[in-house]
Amino acid sequence: MKIVKILIILIFSLGSLFSKAQYGTYDTIRVHAYIDKNGDTIPEEELLPVIVYTNISKKWKAYWEQWTRLRNAVYITYPYSIATSKIINELNERLKNVHSQKERKKIIKSREKELKKEFADKLTKLSIYQGKILMKLIYRETNNNCYEIIKEFKGSFSAFFWQSIAVLFGANLKQTYDKDGADKEIEPIVLSVQKMYGY
Repeated sequence: MKIVKILIILIFSLGSLFSKAQYGTYDTIRVHAYIDKNGDTIPEEELLPVIVYTNISKKWKAYWEQWTRLRNAVYITYPYSIATSKIINELNERLKNVHSQKERKKIIKSREKELKKEFADKLTKLSIYQGKILMKLIYRETNNNCYEIIKEFKGSFSAFFWQSIAVLFGANLKQTYDKDGADKEIEPIVLSVQKMYGY
């Protein structure tokens, strides 16, 4: 009988404690809870983040490998396309008032010698894939394909010769750049490189 009385007192004590908790009084117990519009106390608990791992499909794995290869190629070759654009603008400026074919060739040849010293070793280390991306980026920066640029400064025979070499390696000096079409994946990478290096 004594035990029953103790249990009744205990139940009433818990009941009063619970009713106080509904109105925000928790005594010494700190409870994280949400009180809804009816005054009901709903306990809250912060769950630890769950990390879910899954196997990537072959299709997506191939896509990300291809994209990473493209991104790396753009990072490597974009500075060369900027340099090409500056060199062409500079040469055009120097040749603007030069009408003698002999003088033009002399200026172009001297500039070519300087450029070989500066860039030959670096450019010969590019892969064929990187070379293709570089040609696209040169078109993007100059609005001229590599064939036209070579033809302009070195003549038709040189342009034809280098186009033949390019074709042997599965490339094309007449490549253009279409930021909304075939090259739409290159454009955001270029924009991120520009932002990164302040071009």
